[in-house]
Amino acid sequence: MIQLDRVTFGYSKKKKLFENLSINLEAGHIYGLLGRNGAGKSSLLRNMVGLLFPQQGHINVVGYEPKKRLPAFLQDVFFLPEEIYLPSVTIRKYLDMIAPFYPKFDEGQFDGYIAEMDIPMGNKLTDMSYGQRKKFLIAFALSANTKVLIMDEPTNGLDIPSKSQFRKLVSINVDKNRLFLISTHQVRDLDNLIDSIIILEDSKILIQHSLETVAEKLCFGTLPSIDYDNRVLYSEPSLKGYKAVFENSELEESRVDLEYLFNAVLGNPERIRQIFGKQ
Repeated sequence: MIQLDRVTFGYSKKKKLFENLSINLEAGHIYGLLGRNGAGKSSLLRNMVGLLFPQQGHINVVGYEPKKRLPAFLQDVFFLPEEIYLPSVTIRKYLDMIAPFYPKFDEGQFDGYIAEMDIPMGNKLTDMSYGQRKKFLIAFALSANTKVLIMDEPTNGLDIPSKSQFRKLVSINVDKNRLFLISTHQVRDLDNLIDSIIILEDSKILIQHSLETVAEKLCFGTLPSIDYDNRVLYSEPSLKGYKAVFENSELEESRVDLEYLFNAVLGNPERIRQIFGKQ
């Protein structure tokens, strides 16, 4: 559904945010895009939806070149940016104006999400809190039922219960014909939600794998000591020893901890490449 072939992008010729980047993302998955602030995550997403253009390489999303912004492309790709701007209209007026651009928009589905997230229907969008506006747009994005839904920092501004609602609503909307790509630096917000991970750093994709593959290659657990243990990629002291990420040489079963994985990958990019092989 989303293919990037040797894409290079930067805001100047001298400084590249990413170079010769190739990615292939398929339907039926929820991908988590992680990276430090300034790593280029938002710019990468904007290239995918045609709001920025690559300097070199090719991008294909649901069979279209995003920069052309064709109507058939726009009706099947929804982008929820980090910074949101909404008109001073009611929710119903917004639906009247915007929903027709998405042929598969389901108003009954939308009403259910709005009710579940306790968003007042009568207020103008500009009179709502930032968190309420964010939840409104998440409800709209899910109800548009596009083949591709790309979200940049969607949980910013949400309280803890709302983050749980977000994970629940995204989970129930996944099917074999849709692709979700969620970018965030708040790693914990993607726990129990994504099934595949992409980590962007220093203009490169350091890792792009399913969490199942990550659990096969790495183990997440507690070690009594890390001294002289060459398997360890990242660790933190705990009451029972050290919480650690280490090579899964014993083929143990463990649950992937996204925050620990992120730290392990950024701290040991070469070891990660060796463990997982060529991306």
